[in-house]
Amino acid sequence: MSFVDTPVLRNDIVHLEPLAHAHRDDLAEAVAVGDLHRTWYTRIPSPDQMGDEIDARLAKRDAGTVAPWAVIDARSGRAVGMTTYLNLDEANRRLEIGSTWLGRGVHGTGINPAAKLLLLERAFETLGCVAVELRTHWHNHQSRAAIARLGAKQDGVLRNHTVMPDGIIRDTVVFSILDSEWAAVRAGLEHRIAHRVG
Repeated sequence: MSFVDTPVLRNDIVHLEPLAHAHRDDLAEAVAVGDLHRTWYTRIPSPDQMGDEIDARLAKRDAGTVAPWAVIDARSGRAVGMTTYLNLDEANRRLEIGSTWLGRGVHGTGINPAAKLLLLERAFETLGCVAVELRTHWHNHQSRAAIARLGAKQDGVLRNHTVMPDGIIRDTVVFSILDSEWAAVRAGLEHRIAHRVG
């Protein structure tokens, strides 16, 4: 069992499938709603860049550095976003869940917590991780709130961490969930999903 493997993960709300070019048209349509790709503090591909983004993630997968999935809405069967295991550190049993985006049409539908449940369950219960990180831009208040709602705790802020494509320098907020916290995080996610709390 390798951190770079991308098996199909599924529950009643969402399926995570290995990212493939077959998802391109659905993903291009999902990102076009509300011009999601124009959000200044994120790196979300435009509809026209979707094929290149898939190529880039698959190349990193082939190099053994990431594990990318397409996020599939179980109700429609359509791809509505992407998510990835990053910073794979098998020796220290750590990884990051990141490079995640979901189309605006599925925000608040329960897909995000349902997908995070699948990813965290695999990380802690199958891969034996001792910690899972989640990172976001300081100015991405929606993402910071969503990560905190998962039950992750803020570790700190990496100042002047990343130069964005537009030249703006990003401060990165780092959160984590430890294996000792997983049972409580799981219970919280299962409660949110059962009550359809996005």
